[in-house]
Order: sequence, then structure tokens, then C-alpha cells
Amino acid sequence: MLKNKFISFMLFAIATYSASFIGGISTINSKEPWYSSLNKSFLTPPDWIFAPVWTTLYLFMTIAIWLAWHKNYKNLNIVLIYFIHLLFNTTWSIVFFVFHNISLALVNLIVLILFIVILTVKFKQISIISYYLMIPYLLWSCYALILNATLLYLN
Repeated sequence: MLKNKFISFMLFAIATYSASFIGGISTINSKEPWYSSLNKSFLTPPDWIFAPVWTTLYLFMTIAIWLAWHKNYKNLNIVLIYFIHLLFNTTWSIVFFVFHNISLALVNLIVLILFIVILTVKFKQISIISYYLMIPYLLWSCYALILNATLLYLN
């Protein structure tokens, strides 16, 4: 049983951090000089903040889905929602940094937040720890929505 839990955790971690990796590569390869030329809000944090925040949030997401998976008798529905949400999470970086499409990135982020809310509500019914682990991610994504909307407005 312990071996199965370890393997399932590693599979969720690989899937989650793969989304992070794809988003990160997209950002690194396409961010500059475009992003630096944008007018930014005073709310925009320094660039060095993003890596540790996202690394932590991806860990929280991994633990949340893993706990929900094991407490909900391996419900594939919640895993499907989680993977769809990861797709939108990854797509935001590509739309924003690769295609430089601020307005479409904003729409993508709204859809992502809707999926985060759905997951958070479902997690609350399954595992209170999973629910609480999603709150920082939801708050950070709402903050990102404000930053994205501000970039659209200023540029």
C-alpha cells in the first residue's frame, strides 16, 4: 500500500511539474525583450518572486490531488478535472509569453481560475487538507488575474 501511494504521488508530481517545466521553458525562451518593454503596474512583483512561489504552489497542488485521489477511492473524474486545469495553467504561459497575447491570456486565466474554484470546492468535500492547500494557489491566480488585466489596460 505504501509503495502504491509513493508511486501515485510521484506520478502526480511528474504531471504537475511537467506543466511547470513547459510553462517555465516557454517563459524563459520568449519573455525578453517583449516583457521588459511592457508598461507594468506598481503591483507587479520583482521577477525573482515567481520561481519560489510557483514551485511551492505546484507542490501544494500535487499534495492536494494526491490526498484527494487516495481519500476518494481513486475517482478519475477529479483527476480529469485536475489535468484539464493543468492544461490551462500551462497554456497561459504559452499564450502570454510565446504569443504575446495579453487579452487571450486573460481569458485563459479566467478559465483557469474557474477550474481552480471547481477543484477547491470538490477537494473540500473529499479532504479538508486538499482544500486548504488550494487556497494559496487560488489567491495567487486571482492576483495574477489583476496583473494580467492591468497589463492589458496599460498596453
